[in-house]
Amino acid sequence: GSRPLPPEEEWSTQKYFNMIVKLFHQARERFGDNVHLLHDVHSRLTPIESARLGKLLEPYNLLFLEDASIAENQDSYKTIRQHTTTPLAIGETYNTIWDCKDLIQNQLIDYIRVAATHAGGITALRRIADFASMYNVKTAPHGAPDLSPVCFAAHMHLNIWAPNFGIQEFVGFGNEPSSRIFKHGIEVKDGIAYLSDAPGLGIEFDESVAKEYPYKRSYLPVSRLEDGTVWNW
Repeated sequence: GSRPLPPEEEWSTQKYFNMIVKLFHQARERFGDNVHLLHDVHSRLTPIESARLGKLLEPYNLLFLEDASIAENQDSYKTIRQHTTTPLAIGETYNTIWDCKDLIQNQLIDYIRVAATHAGGITALRRIADFASMYNVKTAPHGAPDLSPVCFAAHMHLNIWAPNFGIQEFVGFGNEPSSRIFKHGIEVKDGIAYLSDAPGLGIEFDESVAKEYPYKRSYLPVSRLEDGTVWNW
């Protein structure tokens, strides 16, 4: 109907821990040691559970562990940090430099994942990247499917400049609406993104094509524990 309910997903921390080491053991066996492995926990663990996870995954040399725990109370990351050397990343929901200031200057994270569309645009991201570079924190801008090629291009222009660039999240532009609405010369080959030298961000937005795709209500999933309790998604 016009007002769909959000999809629901079930979560069990115990079952998650039962499989996670097996998962990364198999990944390293299949892909070897020269491929970067990353893991997004989606904030579903408590700080001490995140610390345990980071310690369990140390043998598999992750590039980083993303959103291990929510960080409204940023002291939580002190708990995680003191127990594991697995690099930590967070920031896709942050809106300003002040959201991540303490995490960066206290060196509680290794990658900051703010997005241009959420955290104030290129100028604001430049401030964050500059500040982070003083504390050996690298950038890893958010790149989820709900961010358009405009946002990706903004990130890429920043990435080319940032001396502390780490990695860019990218899920592709392959769906038909996106490829028709946003004209761009961005190419991704063998894990490396190449920008065009077109003016500005190098993106053209076709409003006439966009009108063919009216807005449809959509929701992120709701995560529940096995007893039905609403949990962090």
